[in-house]
Order: sequence, then C-alpha cells, then structure tokens
Amino acid sequence: MDISERSFQRTDDSSLSGDERARALLRHSKEFEEAGDYEAAREALGELWRRVGERPRLEGLGRGAQAELLLRAGVLTSFIGSDKQIGRAQETAKDLISESLSTFEELGDGERVAEAQIELAFCYWRQGAFDEARVLLRQALDRLSGSGSELEAFALFRSAIVERSSNRLHESLRIYAESGAILERLGSHSLKGRFHVGYANLLLFLSEAERREEYVDRALVEFTAAVYHFEQAGHTRYHACVENNLANLFLGIGKYEEAHAHLDRARALFTRLSDGVHLAQVEETRARVLLAEGRCVEAEAAALSAVRTLEKGDERSLLAGALVTHGQTLARLGDHARARFVFRQAADIAQQAGDPAGAGRAMLTLIEELDERMPAREVCALFERAADLLDGSQHPGILSRLANCASRVIRALTRERSKRGEGPLPPAESGGTQTAGENVEERWENFSLKREVQRYEAELIESALCEADGVVSRAAQLLGFKHHQTFVALLNNRHKNLLHARTPIVPRKRPTAARVRAPRRTPQYKVRASEQGRRALFTMKEN
Repeated sequence: MDISERSFQRTDDSSLSGDERARALLRHSKEFEEAGDYEAAREALGELWRRVGERPRLEGLGRGAQAELLLRAGVLTSFIGSDKQIGRAQETAKDLISESLSTFEELGDGERVAEAQIELAFCYWRQGAFDEARVLLRQALDRLSGSGSELEAFALFRSAIVERSSNRLHESLRIYAESGAILERLGSHSLKGRFHVGYANLLLFLSEAERREEYVDRALVEFTAAVYHFEQAGHTRYHACVENNLANLFLGIGKYEEAHAHLDRARALFTRLSDGVHLAQVEETRARVLLAEGRCVEAEAAALSAVRTLEKGDERSLLAGALVTHGQTLARLGDHARARFVFRQAADIAQQAGDPAGAGRAMLTLIEELDERMPAREVCALFERAADLLDGSQHPGILSRLANCASRVIRALTRERSKRGEGPLPPAESGGTQTAGENVEERWENFSLKREVQRYEAELIESALCEADGVVSRAAQLLGFKHHQTFVALLNNRHKNLLHARTPIVPRKRPTAARVRAPRRTPQYKVRASEQGRRALFTMKEN
C-alpha cells in the first residue's frame, strides 16, 4: 500500500470533524513533501489549498489547524515557486509562514514556532539574504537547544548550508559535526540523505579553498551515502541534485566526460519532475564544464538558457551566479562590452539580494577576465569595490584571488603611466626599495594596496580638476562619469582634501516679489470657448 492509499483511508471518513480531517490531510501532504513530490503534496491538501498564489481556506478550522495549514501552504509555495520560477513566490511564502509563526506564538507552541522559523529562514536563503536566514535559524536553535530532535538536526544542517553559502566554511564544518552526532540517533532517510549531500558539497568547497585532494575522495563517499538514503526515502528530486553535484566534483578534477554523464542523468530526472530551477542549475554547471573544455559557443548557449529561466523567479543569488558564468563565456568569445555589462549586472543583483560575497566574486571575475580591456581607473574602482564587499573573508581561495587581482591593478596602473610617458611606478609607490639584508616581509611592511589605489585615484581627480579649471561637470566628463553628481559625491565623501581644487559653489538666487513671473496668457481659443460657455449659462438662467 503506497502513501496515497494509506492517507486516503485516513481522510475519507465522514465521522471526522473539520479539524481532524484537516490534520489528516496535512499529514498526508507532509509525507509527499518529505519524499520531494511537492505537486502531489499540494494536491493532497484538497479543497484546503488549491494553488500557489491562492490563500488557504481557513474557515471552520481551529487556530492550531489554521496555523499548520498556513505553514504547509507557505513551505509548498516556496518549493513550487522555486521549481517553476514563479514571480514573487518567495515573498508570498514568507507572508504565509510569518502568519503561521505569529499564531503558533499566540498558542505557546514553541516547537512549531521553531519549525516556522526554520522554513522562513530558507525562503530568505533562496533569495540570497543570508544574514536574515542566519538570525532566524539561530532563534530556532535557541528554542530547540539540547532536544536532540529531528527538528534540531534539520535546523543545524540548514544553518550549515547558509554558512557555506556565505563562504564561512569552517563554521559550516563545525555545524555539520554537531548535527552529525544527532543524526546518528535518528532514523529519517530523507534527513540523513540531505546531511550527506550538504556535507559533501562543503568538502568540495574546502578542497578548492585549501587545495587538499583528500577532501574530494571524502566528498565522493558522502555523495554515495546520500544517493543510498534518497533511494530509500524515494526522494527523486534530491537524488537528481546529487547527480548535479557529482558533475561539479568531476569538473573540479578535470574528468569532463564523467561530469557530462552525471549532468545527463540529472537533467532526465529534473525534466521528469518539471523542476525548472534545478534544470537551470544543471545548465549552468554544463556551461562551466563546456567552458573548461574550450567549447565556448556551446557554453554561452547553456549559460544563457540558465539565466533566462532564473530571471523569471525570486532566487536572485542563483541568478547572479549564472550571470557570472554567462559573463565568462561572453568574455572568452570576445564580446567584451556585453560581458562587462553582464558581470556588473551580476554584482548588482547579488548585492541587492543581500549576498555581498557573491557581488565581490562577480567583480573579481570581471577583473580576471577583462582587466586588459578596461582603463586603469576602472580596474582600480572594481578592485576597491570587491575588496570592500569581501572584507573579512577568510576563504583562502578568495584571498588568493584578491592577491592576484591586486597584481593586475598594479599592472594596469603601470600600463597607464607608460601610455602617458611617465615610466613605471617609482620605488616609493611600489612598496619601497630593498636594502641589503632586508627580506620581502620587511620591504612590504605597512603596505596597503587599497590606500595606494586611493592615492592614485586622488592624483587623477586632481589632474582632471586642474585641466577643467575646477569645473566639476567638465572634470567628471574627463574622468568618464556619466553623471557629475556621482563625481561630486566622490569628492565630498572620499577626497575632501581636493575640494579646494573645484570652483566655489554659487548658491542659486531665490525669486523675489519684484521678479515674480507674469501669469501665463490663456490661448485665444480657450478664451473664446470660455466666453461662449458663460453666455450659454447666462441665457439658461434668464429662461
């Protein structure tokens, strides 16, 4: 007897009250949800909730049943909206889950409050708002601390996913170790499968960051364990996710044929499930594999397909990642102007979504791909923005990329000076001259690339103001600003010491009574029409 048959017997009972029948339908729906069949979970709710975007029917239900229905409808809205890329689905899901959370708080049901907080956090994570997700998960864990329940384990490994997405890899590793101890005592195959796949993904990130090959072998073991548990749970969707992740693993070690084979399996499974967002992720992974193989035209088509799918939904952080891959394909194909636009779009979307690290990575990729195609001042500005966005990151891979891009900035500045006939950077600007017995660390002591870039920026601004005789609009034009207000803001905030070089600000004169404008003359045709109207009205009154 399958899930559907067992649940039908429980719910098709006329002796059940409204609340009892609703709770039976909710249990039925949750079983499908845990198996990853979200459309079946929606259908299992019957007349209680018909479709995404429609409010659940709460009439005739008690407060507890209402809150449970709102929670399940919110969770399914989040999953289905993500799969089918339904616009504003995550906002709708957040509203429903928040309403259920408030009701559970009124009822004093702490465990249900924690469950609602966990699900609400994942909506924020899907949108790339990692800080909000972290706060909610912390609140849920405070409520569940020490319970050793399945819900506590669930909250822990979702926290690990958020930390991994935020590039806090060792914090994520600590959380997986803590949740693994709880999972050993639990029997849920679905939960164990999700633990193993999340842990495997983290190991891949650590392998890339720390250049440790043993992490790849451990990740392969974890993925194999995940597949076993998902097959036991009947969770086809998560099995497909593992196939995509295995493709990433083989991409990382240069085994492209194996990567394509896993991507083919992932695509077949997601197509059967009509899961648009995960199909887009498969296409984005495919683009990166094709790019590694040098098949840039095919890679561009795959990346563009992923972008067009993700543009329809709310998962802004995933969209930003797909745009970065698309920008790389365009850069390799020689479409440099379009690539620059796409990289900047990716950074803006990631930052708006609350993912500063994603925005910083987009800026670094732009520098890595196109630094020789951009003026030095643009490369400097990009690096400064990336450094600000990634400030505090301890990810070794990110730090390595920042150092690499710093050297690209110096080369760009050197090229710029060479074009102006000024020769290379003087020793004082490149960290000082080396004296006998002085090692590299001493020579670079107290050096700050950000400070040196800002100093060079100040030199260019001062030179432009001098050339423009202090007229800020003209100086802004010389420096390539589209709007001089942006340049003025730069002066007022970052380079106040250069304000003396601009022409004095002349306040606009206020109009006085003596210079009040004469009233506008009414066009003659309107005067005539107005006179005719008054005459007609006068005639009507006389009659």
